[in-house]
Amino acid sequence: MIEAPTGLRAVPGAGHVTLTWDPVPGAIGYLVHRDGVPAVPPEVDVPAVPACRFVDTGHGPAAYTVAALRPAQGSFCAPVEAAPLPARDGAAAGVRVDARRVTRELPRPWAYMVGSEHLSHLLSTDESGGRPIGEELAAALLLVHEELGVATVRAHAVLGDDLGVYRQGEGYDFSRVDAVYDRVVALGLRPIVELGFMPRDLAADPSKTVFRYEAVISPPKDFEAWADLVRALVEHLAGRYGIRDLVDRWAFEVWNEPNLDVFWAGTREEYFLLYDVTAAAVRDVHPHLRVGGPASAANGWVAELLAHVAESGAALDFVSTHTYGNAPLDWRPVLEAYERDVPIWWTEWGPTPTHFHGIGDGPFGAAFVLHGMKSAAGRVAALSHWVASDHFEELGRPPRLFHGGFGLLTVGNLRKPRFHALALAERLGAAELAAEVDGDVGGVEAWAARHPDGRVGVLVWNGTLNSAQSAGAPELARRITLAVEGLESGPYTLTHHRIDAAHTNVEAAWQAMGGGDWPAGEQWEALRRADGLDELAPPATVTGPAVSLVFDLPMPGVSFLELTP
Repeated sequence: MIEAPTGLRAVPGAGHVTLTWDPVPGAIGYLVHRDGVPAVPPEVDVPAVPACRFVDTGHGPAAYTVAALRPAQGSFCAPVEAAPLPARDGAAAGVRVDARRVTRELPRPWAYMVGSEHLSHLLSTDESGGRPIGEELAAALLLVHEELGVATVRAHAVLGDDLGVYRQGEGYDFSRVDAVYDRVVALGLRPIVELGFMPRDLAADPSKTVFRYEAVISPPKDFEAWADLVRALVEHLAGRYGIRDLVDRWAFEVWNEPNLDVFWAGTREEYFLLYDVTAAAVRDVHPHLRVGGPASAANGWVAELLAHVAESGAALDFVSTHTYGNAPLDWRPVLEAYERDVPIWWTEWGPTPTHFHGIGDGPFGAAFVLHGMKSAAGRVAALSHWVASDHFEELGRPPRLFHGGFGLLTVGNLRKPRFHALALAERLGAAELAAEVDGDVGGVEAWAARHPDGRVGVLVWNGTLNSAQSAGAPELARRITLAVEGLESGPYTLTHHRIDAAHTNVEAAWQAMGGGDWPAGEQWEALRRADGLDELAPPATVTGPAVSLVFDLPMPGVSFLELTP
């Protein structure tokens, strides 16, 4: 029996209720209920939160209960009733940063990996919205590498038929894989090789497919032939790119979301067999190559795979799973229980799992990605945003410029607010600084860091998991009092950049131009001019050892303040 959390507290604030409770040993997360149903929005694929705090917005009086996940669900605690306070002007939160107090080296969970549409898209000479698909997808991957610090890219279908790796009786042909990976490596990235989908000639049931490009999701008709294909691919990659590079900078993930029928037409036991023979084939090439899984949807099959490899002895060098619409749960206690000291990679993550959903194109997505990355920092080795570019065709190519695509970048490589938010996080220094938030906090969070040259950056954002409020909620706006202490005497140049509905929001710029499906002619150039990071106020000169500033922060909204000596 998993014990119920203790110490549940419900603190009302303007437009919200903040819940906190005491941690349960071994918990990977907590399920919060409002009046007997999950308080996390229903479109979120994992209705649980990783830490002992949840901010409920957009609702009236309610009775709240909490249960721990370990990963099975435990008992709910006794209910606590609360109601949000009315909206009020001047609802305030304080942010205090101590520039002398370094807490740790700043973790950068966004920087290891990003997702992409299947990489054969790099070879496409077609157009979307009048823009060249292959050329712009490559440019998008270069942008996330150069501006977000991303090191690797993960994508589906390297073994799919559009790359033509396997024809029964004809041997292997990796020439199109070479064309794809040569381009990725030339960009400075390395692939996380998702080993899937199934070549049609090797499938037990080639009629089982997914996506518009008809990727085959069947188990192999011959598991030994599948293992031979994997071994041949890895040997080929080692010969082309060097075994040292593969060991140091590549990795191999077994399939994609096999716990969903839409992605795996076999049973769980058949996936575990696939995992074992695939891991063995990879390791046959070199004992230090990294292989892992289960690459599952919504936290599925993680504990089950750990239990399986404990019996089978198969290699497991990382654990991977996916979630959308929420911060990732904390699988470290389960790995400890299985005595596995391996990294946790969330190889897909983003504001929503739903194609063509609108919430990711505006500033709501910017606050969301910062919340997720800060939550993951220090406990997750990779939180891979799905995906880099709106050049994407799983359920059809983009019908218009702003269509709710998964990409950080639009067709045409305009930077969405989510991209700018991650670029600002990447701009933080290496030394994380102590940052405290108090008052009527709601969804306000802060992250601060210092560079070796003395620059201090402070990110402050205001968000919610409630996507029904993605267009804004005035009752959640806050007046922020920021105090930075422990500075040198100065002087410093203070800059203040902002992401919100009216700033650093290229979708709003497009609507101001009249909107529509696709830009034409000079409209593209006008959008590029509007695609920068907007200042909220002109730069100012300030002196230390303490600096304070008061500003209003809407929900959703992000402020980045930088003090440069």
